[in-house]
Amino acid sequence: MKIIEILANGKLNISCELFPPKQGSELENMRQIVAEIAGLAPSYMSVTYGAGGNTVGTSVEVAETIESLGIPSLAHLTCVGADDQSITRVLQKLQVAKVQNILALRGDLPDGDALGTFRHASDLACFIKKQGNFCLGGAAYPEGHPESGSLNEDIENLKYKLDAGVDFLVTQMFFDNTILYNYSMRLMQAGINVPLVPGIMPVTNALQIKRICALSGTKLPVNFSRMVEKFQQKPAALKQAGIAYATDQIIDLFVNGFHNVHIYTMNKPDIVGGIMKNLSEILG
Repeated sequence: MKIIEILANGKLNISCELFPPKQGSELENMRQIVAEIAGLAPSYMSVTYGAGGNTVGTSVEVAETIESLGIPSLAHLTCVGADDQSITRVLQKLQVAKVQNILALRGDLPDGDALGTFRHASDLACFIKKQGNFCLGGAAYPEGHPESGSLNEDIENLKYKLDAGVDFLVTQMFFDNTILYNYSMRLMQAGINVPLVPGIMPVTNALQIKRICALSGTKLPVNFSRMVEKFQQKPAALKQAGIAYATDQIIDLFVNGFHNVHIYTMNKPDIVGGIMKNLSEILG
């Protein structure tokens, strides 16, 4: 099933993100993680691609495993350092695996100028649309892409992705829903009206979240920072608090009209399970 159809089904949809193992020996454990999360009945599951596509083989295999469990998969695909032939090979593998959905991303910039054929995610999206009947997602940045001069500039660049054929957008993580609501309004004012899926990351590791935020430029609200500081030396407490914080964010998003939410799971079924349990009556 194509994700654009899921996003328009009128239900409250929760999706999850996984990252594949770098070592083949870990693939069996990955299958168990996929099965556990699939058992929670997410609306779809996405699979990351790895820096420079270094996990492409296992990414496709994990996506295929998700599809075999009756859950639609969203395969990430990055284009940094890639050429037409390498992208075509991946697309062919995804078609064989019956994967219909792709999240088109540029990927992290390499040292020097080794970008390859595709300089932007919009270039990749345009190429994919010509190669097959894929449903395409794109990344959105409620606080602006770190490389953009301003949020307005970033929104203008976002239009290139839509012109290239992107069907829906998934946001970078954020911890203050007001940022997402303001961003959504600015997108509408700019004439961007494709489905916008908020990305939520449950906090379970203080050092990890600080590192990720430093790389992405994500701002930490005062109440969130206090929560992390309060429980950073108590892993079990931080895990519970992180699940509660993410649950509150998601409920607030649902109340304010966002019916689709994507959870960055960090391959932890128990975290997703905790959130889904909290939302069980809301999701029905």
